[in-house]
Amino acid sequence: MWPRDHKKQRLSWLALVRRAIFSLIALWLGLIVVFSFLPVPFSAVMVERQLSAWFSGNTDYVAHSDWVPMEEIAPMMALAVMAAEDQKFPEHWGFDVAAIQSALDHNARRGSSLRGASTLSQQTAKNLLLWDGRSWLRKGLEAGLTGGIELIWTKRRILTVYLNIIELGDGVFGVEQAARTYFHKPASQLTASEAALLAAVLPNPHQFKVSAPSAYVRQRQQWILRQMRQMGGEGFLRQHNL
Repeated sequence: MWPRDHKKQRLSWLALVRRAIFSLIALWLGLIVVFSFLPVPFSAVMVERQLSAWFSGNTDYVAHSDWVPMEEIAPMMALAVMAAEDQKFPEHWGFDVAAIQSALDHNARRGSSLRGASTLSQQTAKNLLLWDGRSWLRKGLEAGLTGGIELIWTKRRILTVYLNIIELGDGVFGVEQAARTYFHKPASQLTASEAALLAAVLPNPHQFKVSAPSAYVRQRQQWILRQMRQMGGEGFLRQHNL
């Protein structure tokens, strides 16, 4: 009697877990479809940061973002993030295989100095729908969601969402909020130098500050500006319909 009841209970739990997984997948797919044409009000990372601030007693923290369409973002900003983070963005299908292999080789040699290889598509999927941090579970989910985003969204849409939810400082999300916070102007008026400075802090916007750039950030800013010119400037964006 007891073994049979235990087996039924286990099957019931498994059915519940399967139902929860399928529901979560359906929710993610639904959000991907909805956000293919509607503005994104907030991201999972924004929610995570806000909850963390509340739980730590920081009542002054507010995770904030102002959504703007791509037409209201300076072209140099889009070019800057591609130059800094993902120069093959218009060409790949969500994953830069060569960069992933290079990162794996680097990490195998320098185990304590890990290097990432996330594309803008992967970063968008993670920031929008998943939690921050490193784990094989999150990377697996990120891969699946990246595939869904690449399948349903255009490259221009991925770039638009990325630029609107990217974290650029404490409580500062999206390039519109960043432009107004740091340069007192809308994102449409950002110069190439300002765009490159914003992109320069993306590896870690908590360690690297737009408002007080270190020598490393200034060097990275200049490198990004050179990459932007080598990529072809605004002509690169027109060539790829971005």
